[in-house]
Amino acid sequence: MIEQRQFYINGQWVDPATPNDFHVINPSTEEPVAVITLGSQADTDAAVAAAKAALPAWMATPPAERIALIEQLLTAYRARQEDLAQATSLEMGAPIDMARGQQVPSGACHLENFVATAREFRFDRPLGDHAPNDRLIYEAVGVAALITPWNWPQNQITLKVGAAAIAGCTMVLKPSEQSPLNAMIFAELMDEAGFPPGVFNLVNGDGIGVGTQLSGHPDVDMVSFTGSTRAGTAISKNAANTLKKVHLELGGKGANLIFADADAKAVNRGVLHMMENTGQSCNAPSRMMVQAEIYDQAVETAARVADTVKVCSAHETGSHIGPVVNQTQWTKIQNLIQTGIDEGARLVAGGVGRPDGFDKGFYIKPTVFADVTNDMTIARQEIFGPVLSIIKFETEEEAVEIANDTPYGLTNYVQTQDTDRANRLARQLRSGMVEMNGTSRAAGAPFGGIKQSGNGREGGVCGLEDFLEIKSVSGWTPE
Repeated sequence: MIEQRQFYINGQWVDPATPNDFHVINPSTEEPVAVITLGSQADTDAAVAAAKAALPAWMATPPAERIALIEQLLTAYRARQEDLAQATSLEMGAPIDMARGQQVPSGACHLENFVATAREFRFDRPLGDHAPNDRLIYEAVGVAALITPWNWPQNQITLKVGAAAIAGCTMVLKPSEQSPLNAMIFAELMDEAGFPPGVFNLVNGDGIGVGTQLSGHPDVDMVSFTGSTRAGTAISKNAANTLKKVHLELGGKGANLIFADADAKAVNRGVLHMMENTGQSCNAPSRMMVQAEIYDQAVETAARVADTVKVCSAHETGSHIGPVVNQTQWTKIQNLIQTGIDEGARLVAGGVGRPDGFDKGFYIKPTVFADVTNDMTIARQEIFGPVLSIIKFETEEEAVEIANDTPYGLTNYVQTQDTDRANRLARQLRSGMVEMNGTSRAAGAPFGGIKQSGNGREGGVCGLEDFLEIKSVSGWTPE
């Protein structure tokens, strides 16, 4: 049993003010594997106080020095990638090869991108040629509370910490209590990189406790949260009392529009993308919308591909999906699969219950529903599991109408060889991101959504700017 009861506050590992043990469960076995402590108000106050005290000096540190520390963090991060991968696989169920190949490398990629972005960013610039004595100064928002999820832990931690640190913010990180071990390794890396005491602090806790304490804290200037829309709403309401800046990366119900002229691999690609990370991604293409001319063939292909997706323990090597993170998620997903059946969707792959060969562990059958209508529960709610809904459409106009008929607006996908249509749809789809024909967004492209998928952007220059305020100065004497 791993015991990690301390918090990282003001450059030191410290004991919690009050013992409050929480067991971290291995979702592959349902067995407890670690004990952490959930923080109290006193722990939150201590971490915020440390960040507040460190803020003036850190804001005054030249950007080049802040960038250099992120480079040192990157070196330390690369040296501990296997430790991070093992922790991620153990606590949230990512298959070990996926943890090594995708989960942990995503963090290194984001840190690299922030370094490259920051080197080109002008933190101090003239307003314009028309106003030589006006200046724009980009400076830190202040003390930032960073609340991160369990599904892509290092991806989200680095997107927030990298941008906040370079911007000159001091921070308190509250990782998900479901996946805290990798975050505690990350805190060790921040210490090893040499960040000054108080710049980075970590307090474990749950959303009701430390999360609420941070989002309402009068000395916290900004909350950057990734998680459910329900929790994002609660954070926004709590933060409103102090008028702090709130950045939200929330849920999604992405539409994947597959037209009759799509490339031959479009359906296969869409199914595998949906099943990646056991469906636990906010940008998953969970609504596969297929044009009528190729609908029956697409359903047959999707069912066949889903049936080839292997389900194994997160500790086994190879290409497969693992369990979902915990009992609560497993039960929710099972109920939604049953709801899909009860509401008349046609089950063509998977279904309720564990896959064959499993009597414990939070495993889900890769599941595909056909003949889904957009008013069904499985088409409206974010399932956050390996469950795909296939919806038929006739025309481009109908496809846009169905795709946009959702409270979410994170990522949509388009599969067509008609370039004019692709460009039209990129403008018409109501989402923060659109990916076309299997082309991933480039390094530094902003990640984020609209509507109930949140606000703000992460990654690259947009992610850096979210942690900055603009100060407008007149009467500046040009140097």
